[in-house]
Amino acid sequence: MKKILVIAAFAVLSMGSLLAQNTFKGSIIYSVTSTGETAFTVPEQMATAELKVYDDKVLTSSVVFTNTPMINSILIDGHKQFACWDLSMIFMYLSQNDVELDYKGSSKILAKSELTQNNIDSLTIPCTEGYYIEYVDGETKTIAGITAKKAVLHIFDDEGADHPVVVWYSDEMGPDVNMLFNGVKGIGLEYSTDLGEGRQLTLTATEVKKGKVKEVDMLLPSGYEELSEDEFKKLFEQIGEEMKYLQEE
Repeated sequence: MKKILVIAAFAVLSMGSLLAQNTFKGSIIYSVTSTGETAFTVPEQMATAELKVYDDKVLTSSVVFTNTPMINSILIDGHKQFACWDLSMIFMYLSQNDVELDYKGSSKILAKSELTQNNIDSLTIPCTEGYYIEYVDGETKTIAGITAKKAVLHIFDDEGADHPVVVWYSDEMGPDVNMLFNGVKGIGLEYSTDLGEGRQLTLTATEVKKGKVKEVDMLLPSGYEELSEDEFKKLFEQIGEEMKYLQEE
């Protein structure tokens, strides 16, 4: 099954229309547990996770959400996403192997992406490939004191087989399209990620702390060089090609 957190890594640029803005301010703490057929010990740095929420902004530096230690922070701001990448280890490895990249800038990169209206519409329009979101009416459960609604992510593999993933979410906090949760409305409070070979991680909100988050708390760290989505994609494509070549030697 495809991992839930990686589908929209390169959303196409352009702004869509926003729905009514939520006004929740606070943080959500999650526990991360092994729930698959094959049990394993969750690394300490992944055992808990946190999201900070300010209206339609969401900020996290938790590895379980960034999905790679190379991303230090991710900010969702409405339909925009900003990711702070640190590629210093990769750049060093390539340099040591006499690989010269076309990109000559900093290894600390701020990658920006923004959803188009077509992207947003496709999240709720049934399709036979890719994925879509089914919002289930009338099913709720209480998670960390919050009434969560049910959504099903229908994720299709290359053969067209559906691998549905249930997400319990609150649409009363966060943005109307949250790419940390593959476009589900608001904030996901419980869902599972299939890691393959019978291994599965389940994230469950254990505490919702209202207040104590200010707009200044949503600022990304400084010192990152901003790249457009096309520039960042081009850089990653060249890195991928060079890494593949080095591994084949």
